[in-house]
Amino acid sequence: MKIGKKLDLIGAFTIINPTFILIIIVLSSMATPIHSQSFKSCQMKYQRVIKAYAENYDFIDSMFQKKGIDINSINIFLRAIKSERKLELYAKNNNDSVFTLIKSYDFCFFSGELGPKREQGDLQIPEGFYHIDRFNPTSYFFLSLGINYPNISDRKLSTSRDVGGDIFIHGDCVSIGCIPLTDQWIKELYMICVEAKNNGQIKIPVHLFPFRMEAYSQNRLRHSLELRRLEFWDSLVAGYNYFEKKKQLPKIKTNANGFYSVQDFESETSQ
Repeated sequence: MKIGKKLDLIGAFTIINPTFILIIIVLSSMATPIHSQSFKSCQMKYQRVIKAYAENYDFIDSMFQKKGIDINSINIFLRAIKSERKLELYAKNNNDSVFTLIKSYDFCFFSGELGPKREQGDLQIPEGFYHIDRFNPTSYFFLSLGINYPNISDRKLSTSRDVGGDIFIHGDCVSIGCIPLTDQWIKELYMICVEAKNNGQIKIPVHLFPFRMEAYSQNRLRHSLELRRLEFWDSLVAGYNYFEKKKQLPKIKTNANGFYSVQDFESETSQ
């Protein structure tokens, strides 16, 4: 069939079926606002986020510029060291290959002890490899960033029927297993995370460690007499060392028993 005849048939179809035109118009009107609204613009509907931007944007933009990073193309990574009560912020431009340490935030409260979270109510801050899965601009704790606890590893290694949940990085200096920062610091960090997600970063990784693990292997038995905890900590070392060596994020895998391992990129590329 010639193109002209096809177009004639389409025209005839729309004349005979005006409902077809109406459906197209309705679908178009429904799709437009969804695609025209950026993540940032949706967050900026909330007064606490507006306040965070008003107080921090110029300073944060300048801070990234000094590190050679454009706030409009940032990709970020968060790493917590529980023994030091520190949350580290790393960042890079989308086209860069390695991360740079930007700053370190102090926990303003700490609950539990060193070791992973295994059940509801144990007050433990989780340990392992996670990512931000929620932004809460109306949090009871001013602003909060949800961590995807429990992950597959947590579910496999817990012996409890209730492993708990709702673990956040948030404002206010209280905690029952979360990472609390001051309201001032959460405004700053929340805004940075919004910028990263708005720039296209689908997942913001969050790695949580009991302590710095450079010398863990040599001092392994000093940390705990509980074999299960030592075995779990053993599985954290490769991911920690990979980032320390390369300043790139490892690809983490979870085995059938719930322990972590690092995908070997070098062996993959050499095959």
